Amino acid sequence: MAAAAAVSRLLRRSLWLSNVPSCRLYTAAAVAAADIPSSDETWIIPSGRPLCLDMRSPYNVIRRSLDEFSLYSDRFHRAREPSISSKGTERSHQQNAKIPRKISVGLGQLETSDLKVLLHTKCGASVRMSVHRNVLAEHSRFFADKLSEQPPVPQIEILDCDDVEIYVETVGLMYAKDVKRRLIKQSVSRVLRILKIAETLGFHACIKSCLDYLEAVPWEGEEEEKVVSSIRHLQDDGYGINPILDRVASGFCHPPNDTLSKILEMVLESGEGRGRREMKSLVLKLLKENLLMANGSADISVESLYASCRRCLESLLDLFRHASESAFTDLSQESRGPVERRISLAAGNLLWLVEILVDQHAADEFATLWASQNELAELHSRVPITSRHLVSYITSRLFVGIGKGELLPSKETRKQLLHVWLQPLIDDYIWLRHHYSWLQHGCRGFDGMVVDEGIGRTILTLPLEEQQSILLSWLGTFSKSGDSCPNLQRAFEVWWRRTFTRPPVICR
Repeated sequence: MAAAAAVSRLLRRSLWLSNVPSCRLYTAAAVAAADIPSSDETWIIPSGRPLCLDMRSPYNVIRRSLDEFSLYSDRFHRAREPSISSKGTERSHQQNAKIPRKISVGLGQLETSDLKVLLHTKCGASVRMSVHRNVLAEHSRFFADKLSEQPPVPQIEILDCDDVEIYVETVGLMYAKDVKRRLIKQSVSRVLRILKIAETLGFHACIKSCLDYLEAVPWEGEEEEKVVSSIRHLQDDGYGINPILDRVASGFCHPPNDTLSKILEMVLESGEGRGRREMKSLVLKLLKENLLMANGSADISVESLYASCRRCLESLLDLFRHASESAFTDLSQESRGPVERRISLAAGNLLWLVEILVDQHAADEFATLWASQNELAELHSRVPITSRHLVSYITSRLFVGIGKGELLPSKETRKQLLHVWLQPLIDDYIWLRHHYSWLQHGCRGFDGMVVDEGIGRTILTLPLEEQQSILLSWLGTFSKSGDSCPNLQRAFEVWWRRTFTRPPVICR
């Protein structure tokens, strides 16, 4: 009973209970322990003024009381089920007698209340509210219709009430002078529950206050979808929900292409290393999500991506020309550093764009573009490997994509790609394996086994004669260098069987 006494003292301070000297509050624990007489009305929570929502308010007490009641309602339901033994039956009847059946709540001045609203829950319990006809009729279209019936009804019953706690709170808000203020510090999910009951009751002031709250408060996680789905049907009811919907949708049906171009430009031109890497990873992830949500047909401007690719290629080629000059190698490291960093930046940007194109299933044209970069490939060996290695990573990414069927360039493009870029990749292979095994530049790390598989599969898509030419050349390098070049043994085995084991398909 100590807990009940403490709560009663709290109510006396916050609710002016001196006007109701006979009121008493019993806790669920006291009821279950049979420390009080059994009664139809077990909990009594009257109020001497309009309910409010601060932590010392009756709402908090009602909330706790109803939460406790919900715990006991399950016991009440189980107690009503037939028991197997006679002892079990007797125990069930004892539990049935101890579990509270009804909560009584008084709103406003109890002595002037002239209407009872009885809420029946599905578990068999009920909440009785002592309220005022004029307040409910003024604020609720539902109650106004009920109270206009003749003869006057002594009480109103609500059957199968799904959310008793929020129903009581929403009716209590009819007594508040400023409903929106009472919603402050409430959770989004709770306000959505209040909004639902307010709609049922036709409580327009509460609906408007809930919408104002939802428009102003931040949403988190899954709340966004819940808010949108909960208010969408109000669009034609004159409540003005567009300010809320504007948060998640603009006036355009699809994001304009120039917006994506602007984002790409800002990321590519970023001069801060960490910010650039993190934004590359973020944009790449978001574009993948868009592709999944659009079932593989995301509305992204490929032209914008290729325009950026061409700018990066032009910049990269100019930097390679400069870095390959004999006078450049004679410069001090301090003088060469800015150019080498710009090469790394341009190649990293191009690699990021390739990742996007591959994810968007639009990299075939880039494979053709990359295979035509003969001058860039010729200059490759003259540029320090610490700067040029990302160029070889671009090549390896294309081979992996072809090997996995992520892009489908023509036979001539595949042949030219191997002819132009396989040797530069072999030159950088050992450096890539030892220095580029971590995630950076907003892309995945270098995986030698995956790259080997991609190169081999790309070779095996060519005519048998082309396979032989490339694999025999590789064999000469591999027999001398070993781990310093890609391991194409699987591709070599397939070529061998095609050549020496498989019978001729067509006689020529």
